[in-house]
Amino acid sequence: MRPKIALVAFGGNAMLPDDQRGLQAEQMRNAQKAAELMVSIVRKGYELIIVHGNGPQVGNLLIQMEEAANKIPPYSLDVCDAMTEGSMGFMLERAIINELRRHSIDKEVASLITQVVVDKNDPAFGKPTKPVGPFYSKYRAQMLAREKKWTMVEDSGRGYRKVVASPKPIDVVPNGIIRELVEAGRIVIAAGGGGIPVIINGNGLFEGVEAVIDKDYAASLLAREVKVDLFVILTAIERVFINFGKPDQAEVSVLTVDEAKKHLADGQFPPGSMGPKIRAAVEYIEAGGREVLITKDSHLKAAMLNRSGTRIIASREEEPQ
Repeated sequence: MRPKIALVAFGGNAMLPDDQRGLQAEQMRNAQKAAELMVSIVRKGYELIIVHGNGPQVGNLLIQMEEAANKIPPYSLDVCDAMTEGSMGFMLERAIINELRRHSIDKEVASLITQVVVDKNDPAFGKPTKPVGPFYSKYRAQMLAREKKWTMVEDSGRGYRKVVASPKPIDVVPNGIIRELVEAGRIVIAAGGGGIPVIINGNGLFEGVEAVIDKDYAASLLAREVKVDLFVILTAIERVFINFGKPDQAEVSVLTVDEAKKHLADGQFPPGSMGPKIRAAVEYIEAGGREVLITKDSHLKAAMLNRSGTRIIASREEEPQ
């Protein structure tokens, strides 16, 4: 009998919040907090896949490389993705293993460096919009634009930044390996930061590209490819709101796919915040997924008991009682 499988996606700021210095010790403590939540899902009887963000971590790595650029040649963005997948995977893996041991749960954990295919003809490549890395002076930005063919934009008077495309993912390369591992009872950490973006070039070979894949879209794709039973998206708020920030804002405990699509069309969920999460949820459900749970990390345990969070389901007939 196939086990129940959950996939949990959370942002890189869970490991590196804005109000912390980013010390290694801080990130290890944050990894431990994340591990406690992940193991609580395992204790509910689910096998588990974890997808984490890496925005703050990659940003810091790019700043480090810029500071050392005169001494050590910098790496491209796809390699930086791989580096943070490895470092964050290690911190999470160790914390989860230790948390499992505290509960006398005999499980193994595997972190996978994960390539994710994007379409080389994705329209996003024609209009890069995602800022990454440090702020540059106008002179340095012009030089990098000439030498590296980077797209540089002025950012609110703070300097110039590199912007890259954010294409939609179309395939998770090792999805078969991930499926085999999780069905065999291993906890899998994969597609960190949305995965390492690769295209299939003219020779039919994988080639890394400088781009950022939204981790919620990558998580949704992986959830569909593995056919998970529960897709959990952890965010900064307990529940999804309609008319968020307005006097008549209202929290929503359950959304059907049709309701979610209508709210998207009405502009309720902006592209830079809740929009990708709702779209990722809709894509998963429309592909045959069972349930999406969107909530805050501190409310996850209550949300697993239908006492918090927002559930996205196919229709009202499937609404939890």
